[in-house]
Amino acid sequence: MPLANVNGTMLKYQFDGPESGEVVMFSNSLASDFTIWKFQVPILIEAGYRVLLYDGRGHGQSTAPTGPYSIEMLTLEALKLIDFLGLEKVHFCGLSLGGMIGQMLGACYGNRLYSLILCDTTSHMPFPLIWNERIEIVRKSGMAVLLDATIDRWFTKPGQERLQKELEEIRRMILNTSVEGYCGCCAAIRDLDLREALSDISTRTVIIVGEQDQGTPVSAAEFIKERIESSILRIIPDAAHFVNMEQADMFNSTILEFLSNKSGSEK
Repeated sequence: MPLANVNGTMLKYQFDGPESGEVVMFSNSLASDFTIWKFQVPILIEAGYRVLLYDGRGHGQSTAPTGPYSIEMLTLEALKLIDFLGLEKVHFCGLSLGGMIGQMLGACYGNRLYSLILCDTTSHMPFPLIWNERIEIVRKSGMAVLLDATIDRWFTKPGQERLQKELEEIRRMILNTSVEGYCGCCAAIRDLDLREALSDISTRTVIIVGEQDQGTPVSAAEFIKERIESSILRIIPDAAHFVNMEQADMFNSTILEFLSNKSGSEK
């Protein structure tokens, strides 16, 4: 898979699908890589879209510069990757941390977006000490110390039972995450505050959230919905944080309907 040199950071990316299709660009959560979108890639290609996956700095097979990082930094890297690939516009879909990047892209660089898909994310972190504690724990003990709690936040118990093969892949993915990359991105999340910027987003937007997401709950999605005039909200039942995996069929039908409806008339 190719690498893009973006501001001195080597970002791993992958293109799939017809070259003539509009590009749907996916951005991952903290402690994950772009394999989390494996249930979305085939259906989008079949629908005629070109899919751009990438690992943000410090994650997957991208390099992990010394932190801390910021949402501004991660957003500029996403934008520079779009530039590097010679793309005028993309549909941008981000989960959790990826959704935070999506919000800033929409607020500051909306002219580069066809549309925006914000999944299980928030615009503000009210308890920064939690993130300082995570940074301290991981620097001391490594990623394994967070494994069980992370899985429980990302998936409901029934989802964990049903997706055992996928959860083994997820566990390996978490354990393989760079400590420096994880801690750098924790700092970006800790310092997040995009509440005022949301009203600057005029890009057509859908906000998707798992009904049982505890980390970025429905209330956080509703807050974003209230402040983006051109947005709709979809709440997916029987799902926690990784809604795109736990309820892949519902998630896929939601984004396909949104992408195909360019009039912005959804309710």
